[in-house]
Amino acid sequence: MAKKDYYEVLWLKKGASENEIKKAYRKMARKYHPDVNPGDKRAEERFKEISEAYEVLSDKEKRKKYDMYGHQSFQSGFDPFSAYQRSGKSQGFDFQGTNFDPFGRGFEGFGDIFSDFFGQRQKGDQRIPTKGADIQYSMEISFEDAIRGLSTDITLQRTSICDQCNGSGVSRGSQSQICPDCRGSGQKRAGRGPLNFSQACSRCKGSGSWNPNPCKKCSGTGVIPKTEKIGIKIPPGVDTGSKVRIAGKGEAGKYGGPSGDLYIVTRVRSHPFFERKGDNIYCVVPVTVTEAALGSQITVPTVDGNVTMKIPEGTQSNQVFRLANKGVPKLKESGRGDQFVEVKIVVPKNLDERSKQLLKDFERLNYYNPRSNLG
Repeated sequence: MAKKDYYEVLWLKKGASENEIKKAYRKMARKYHPDVNPGDKRAEERFKEISEAYEVLSDKEKRKKYDMYGHQSFQSGFDPFSAYQRSGKSQGFDFQGTNFDPFGRGFEGFGDIFSDFFGQRQKGDQRIPTKGADIQYSMEISFEDAIRGLSTDITLQRTSICDQCNGSGVSRGSQSQICPDCRGSGQKRAGRGPLNFSQACSRCKGSGSWNPNPCKKCSGTGVIPKTEKIGIKIPPGVDTGSKVRIAGKGEAGKYGGPSGDLYIVTRVRSHPFFERKGDNIYCVVPVTVTEAALGSQITVPTVDGNVTMKIPEGTQSNQVFRLANKGVPKLKESGRGDQFVEVKIVVPKNLDERSKQLLKDFERLNYYNPRSNLG
């Protein structure tokens, strides 16, 4: 089956300008790209067809050969002289020298176009401003500091913009050049024949630029290590695993990009008396038999200091009472949690004979069997 005319494939007339060819390809590639039509074999074949046409018509030399001799000009062993003596119809297309991706993602040379569609940049100079990496810093704090908040300083080693080259990585009086190995594409071909793949250029690491005179202070990286004392504020209500963001205190950005952020990851020490569950605080307070039986006003510790709590007559052991708004400040909203107080009746030891007799008299006068319902 004869191949379609490349101009017809892109819906163009012969003699179309470079801009018209690129515009036509962009429009059709967007429509038929495999990422837009997953699993559609017909769209995939159509995409390969228009990519093949664009690969030829976007190249001045290939287009010139195609305009003169048609498809046969790309066949192996093609003889331009004898081409005048036979038909210009050709049955095949030579992929030699074409970077074809077997997954249907396109050809080398189309990276700039696909970057507009899918946010990918496959070739060219990538020395663009890039935000620096974030830093995580683990910090242990006390239970009380987690409740009340904390202002303190930490000493941290991070990178900062090199003051010798202002972050460019290039010595003063010099500038980056187009990489001589990949000629600015950022990629080099590997393999031969139809399976001709590309990989990042080893000299420029895929950037497309080469630095022949790297800055001596930063060795061409554009950044230098720096030890810095940083003031931080831990807000009230943090817990183990909370992250506190300090903007702009991460690693330095590249090529004029902003610095990353610093994240303080908190680890809260346990408390000997209080136990935290979410925004609530729990504790156990001992009471005497008399306080539980007759009711009383008892003193209860809280994170804000001691408070007085009333327990009613006939309070049982393990009974829980709530102190409203005495818990942990809520980290992402207003208000506080509560404190829950569990009372535990403590029986005195080493009673004298007089006390023992009084308890016997009490039992005789107020007899009850707490195990009567056990069956």
